[in-house]
Amino acid sequence: MSQPYDIKQNPHKGNRGFTRAIHAAKNSWHGLIFAFKEESAFRQELVLLVLLTPIAIILPVSLVEKALMIGSLFMVLVIELLNSSVEAAIDRISFEHHDLSKRAKDFGSAAVMLALLIALIIWFAVIYQELT
Repeated sequence: MSQPYDIKQNPHKGNRGFTRAIHAAKNSWHGLIFAFKEESAFRQELVLLVLLTPIAIILPVSLVEKALMIGSLFMVLVIELLNSSVEAAIDRISFEHHDLSKRAKDFGSAAVMLALLIALIIWFAVIYQELT
């Protein structure tokens, strides 16, 4: 029988306070760099953010609507990062085809698709409201 988990066994949990925040920021930055270099979907969605953010800013809509429009694009990126992390974890375990691995990857892909749909609905609703 294995020993119960104790946080002291984890070499990555020793940092506290400001040191932890610095390490977390470095890890976050590395994650963004890896995603940009290795994930074409992340790059495509980043282009979407870069192209559409100025449009949201110049549209004559409320500040809350601008925040919703831009925030929905960031949400797509967040969910893409989570999807990529699931894919990386599955691939680390095995490249062999397994129904559960496929299911996990498909769930992540579906989450990204739903995030894109939410962003589309928000953008459409705000622009439609402005045009009518």
